[in-house]
Amino acid sequence: MPKYQLNCPRAATTPRVARDFVTTVLRALGLDALVDDAVLCTSELVANSCVHTEGQGVLLIVDTDGFRNAVRVTVYDESRTPPRHLQGYDPESGRGLWIVDTVSDGRWGTELLGASGKGVWFEVGEEQPSRPPKRRTGTLASVATSPL
Repeated sequence: MPKYQLNCPRAATTPRVARDFVTTVLRALGLDALVDDAVLCTSELVANSCVHTEGQGVLLIVDTDGFRNAVRVTVYDESRTPPRHLQGYDPESGRGLWIVDTVSDGRWGTELLGASGKGVWFEVGEEQPSRPPKRRTGTLASVATSPL
């Protein structure tokens, strides 16, 4: 699973740079169908990080899985405060996480890094592998004792 990363300063241009980076990575890997959803969610998470946290900047990591036609994007920052989970759509504020939750079908979360901050991630694309599962041969007893 290839990983790509980008370090960005906390600046007004960072969401745009992050969108362009994700677009370039996914198109280069032939995952064009995932670009729109991944770019929208990336933009929301990076903007949230730049607006609501203090620190030097953000680290963006893009993990792709060609077998599943999926991508996971994680935005790391120096804040230890997890994002607020909203109970529904609020037309006044907080739409970013609602958008991420809706677009990713609820496949997002946080990763606390102790004193160094947190990561907020989302995944878009196929949930299950599109390739058939490996076939096992032998008896249940041989499978149960197999080191694999």
